[in-house]
Amino acid sequence: MGFDYLTMTDHVVLPDMKVPGYPYCESGEFYEDAPTERHEQLLGMAYVVAKTTRIRLVAAVLVVPHRPAVLAAKMLATLDVLSGARLVVGVGAGWLKAELDAVVTTPFAERGAVSDEYIDAFRVLWTGHAPRFAGRYTKFDGIVLEPKPIQRPHPPIWIGGESGPSLRRAARVGNAWCSIGSINKHLLDTLPRLEAGIARLRKATAEAGRDPASVGVAYRVKRYGAAVPPVASNGERRLFSGSEADLIGDFRALHDIGVTAIDIDFGRPAAAAVIAEMRRFRAAVIEKI
Repeated sequence: MGFDYLTMTDHVVLPDMKVPGYPYCESGEFYEDAPTERHEQLLGMAYVVAKTTRIRLVAAVLVVPHRPAVLAAKMLATLDVLSGARLVVGVGAGWLKAELDAVVTTPFAERGAVSDEYIDAFRVLWTGHAPRFAGRYTKFDGIVLEPKPIQRPHPPIWIGGESGPSLRRAARVGNAWCSIGSINKHLLDTLPRLEAGIARLRKATAEAGRDPASVGVAYRVKRYGAAVPPVASNGERRLFSGSEADLIGDFRALHDIGVTAIDIDFGRPAAAAVIAEMRRFRAAVIEKI
């Protein structure tokens, strides 16, 4: 069908999701009919790698504190090798306290610091012939991690999250910033709001001593068309609301402001319905851009 990449999310365990609290929806409710039914992300990606030959796989996002740094680095390196260099490592610090309390051994309040340190450890393990690291949350020396990822210096790292710390993380180490327009605390659901978010990213990247143009921008569309209320809380038009002509215009507008990747949530109750919607959307929207 010509799509460039496939994303997979990362939940290990979930609480009762009937209780509102989902941050990517105005009502606080999960979009999916069965939100607690999830395969483990990296095993699921390995299965898809074995079933495909061309499409890239994006962890969107790997919750970094979920797995010890050395183990996660090894699993991701293995995925890059077995996929033939088709891996994109999207990462985030996590948001669901009940899940992180059950899964990880580091404190929930320190998840940002843990993520920063683990990402640095990943890069050392993926690039160093004799990797050494002495951090607060992970330490190693005198070890070998082989084979290295095929992609050099390592698979692309997309940093998820819309908060200030997430933007600074993207500015410091990201190959791209992976944003979602509908998170209630940091809305990027209109063109001016998204432009402002990208401007903050560019400023933070320059302050980190990197070329602002070196960090791409990925944008996730959770819902589109009639499923999206047409007017945002600031009175402006919501991105990806309206007709197919409106969606085509949004794709073009996002390209013009520097968005380098857009992914669409085609979630449906059955696989056949997902494939059918992907085909329809491609013919009605993507091929007309």
